[in-house]
Amino acid sequence: MKELYKTMFVSAALFAAPGMAYAADDTVTVGFPVALSGFVAPYDDGPRKAALLAIDNINAEGGLLGKKIVSVEADTKSDPAEGANAATDVLGKGAAMVMVTCDFDFGAPAALVAQAQNKIAFSSCAADPKFGAQGIGNNAYTMATASIAQGALLAEFAYNELGFRKAFVLNDLQVEYNKSLCNSFQERFADLAGPEGIVDVDAYNAGNDTSIAPQITRIKSHDDIDVIMFCGAINGGSYVRQIRAAGIDEPMLAGESMDGSYWLEAVPDLSNFYVATYGSIFGDDPNPEVNAFVTKFQEKYGELPVTAHSMTGYSVIEAWAEAVKRANNFDTDAVRAELDKFSDEPLLVGETSFSPDIHINTGRPMTVLEIENGKHKAVGSFSAEKVSDIKF
Repeated sequence: MKELYKTMFVSAALFAAPGMAYAADDTVTVGFPVALSGFVAPYDDGPRKAALLAIDNINAEGGLLGKKIVSVEADTKSDPAEGANAATDVLGKGAAMVMVTCDFDFGAPAALVAQAQNKIAFSSCAADPKFGAQGIGNNAYTMATASIAQGALLAEFAYNELGFRKAFVLNDLQVEYNKSLCNSFQERFADLAGPEGIVDVDAYNAGNDTSIAPQITRIKSHDDIDVIMFCGAINGGSYVRQIRAAGIDEPMLAGESMDGSYWLEAVPDLSNFYVATYGSIFGDDPNPEVNAFVTKFQEKYGELPVTAHSMTGYSVIEAWAEAVKRANNFDTDAVRAELDKFSDEPLLVGETSFSPDIHINTGRPMTVLEIENGKHKAVGSFSAEKVSDIKF
């Protein structure tokens, strides 16, 4: 029954009927203080466009509580300091809810402004658990699967599916997501393979280090590495290129931050690389609803989503709209109360649960993609069997 409901829920939103007419003042506004330019833009582009697709579909079905959803946006320019200004801009234009950047460090400033004005703030995909009630406030939610779950999933995939027993962990310390991802992988892999399973750990900072020659030397000093856990994000392709150019061909694992093909030009014909993400944007996801979404996205925008983070943007609108309908009004306190009751809600991004204390998900399956000769292929859907308790 749950699967039938899930299919009906998503399909109805994806394949809405033709649009309807609305009175000009009969509207509700959603704000997007996100990176429209700069190096973070690839992470926000897909979620924003997918959210707009979800808005179009809701409007085509009659709107939300009879109101047409309209959108306003402001560019953070990939600068956390601009996040507060962008949020102030869209909230000043009447936004009832805002969707902020897909990262805790870059999205938190905008969310804090929304919190101060008692408005719901969703991050499309900030995966650090601090994006939520404890780190920002009770109005902050993220549609992400938590980094601690992603790290554990990748550790189990490496150990159980690929048979690896010796891992080198390479961390980018620029953002909290990377730190949490690597720490979780390290803890879970050591749990499975024993402490000796972690051969070595090293780190760099993408904000300062354009070269990782010292880290590469350290990797090459070991002759017993089965796999490299790469917790990189911004400009990650340049670091992968350096690793492969140094003759290091061991398999590499990465979280959702390395999803998409936009960065692969930096590493032509990359192989032996695995990514855990929300779904395959390449038409071969195990879930047909994801493939249908990708088709509708391409029809609207004339191109594929940049990354599967787009799915989280779509589900931000799904979740907020469902909470509004259950509350039967747009009042923040009433909508928050309904969001906090979510239990395995069937959203495009996967079954989603929230509570008053936890505004991020840890139990969802993710799709693992293999990159071979520069091409992505879905390996399957996996979820972590054991996830550490969330630490704020």
